[in-house]
Amino acid sequence: MKDWKDNVSFIIIEPKEPGNVGAAARAMKNMGFTRLELVAPAPLTDEARWMACTAVDLLDKAKIHAKFQDAIQDKGLVIGTTRRIGKRRGLILPVKEGVKKAVAFAGKNRIGILFGREDKGLRNNEVGECGFLMTIPANPAFPSINLAQSVLLVAYELGEKAYGKGLPEFADRKEIEMLYRHMQRTLKLLGYIPRGSRDMEERIMNNLKRLIGRAGLTDWELRMLRGICSQAEKKLGHEDKGQASGFSR
Repeated sequence: MKDWKDNVSFIIIEPKEPGNVGAAARAMKNMGFTRLELVAPAPLTDEARWMACTAVDLLDKAKIHAKFQDAIQDKGLVIGTTRRIGKRRGLILPVKEGVKKAVAFAGKNRIGILFGREDKGLRNNEVGECGFLMTIPANPAFPSINLAQSVLLVAYELGEKAYGKGLPEFADRKEIEMLYRHMQRTLKLLGYIPRGSRDMEERIMNNLKRLIGRAGLTDWELRMLRGICSQAEKKLGHEDKGQASGFSR
């Protein structure tokens, strides 16, 4: 039977220090995780291999992505890590709470845990793709934690034990992205998204993405929502014949 840990990818975005990547790989292997993915990393020098110690195999098979979107394309849930707290960053959970959701989700779904740049963390567009964020409680006077240490702490909390029952298998990301576009078009037709207000449109869609991202949608639920959107468009006289018909009895 496939181990749920095989569904968990640790994704490091634009790491600049090869040693950090090596140390992160070692931390992952210590806790039983093997899927390392890197987005536009600096060259992995001998320092990375030295810091990885006996986890060099994780470096050798790490997936390298040119773009952030490529790294999350096959993930059912994306979880960010951050030390920055703010209302516009969505739901932020202490790491002990966040891993409960992550473990339950990973039983039947691929998840990606994002770690940002050593100096700047995650960008707003990357945060916007996350179902929720996790933060590691630290001294407020000195909250910045080394990248590899962050990976170790999250991997430890994830690997300590499984929490509760697993969740069902959810729709894939490509279908979810199509749903977002369909909902956005429908909300515009309904007048819920104010015409010409790009800022409000972005805020509404980001909130919907976070809501769906952290809850997940089964295929049945996704078809139901597509069907609701299609029915609303039909009533408004804007049915798109090229779109999927969505839920049907």
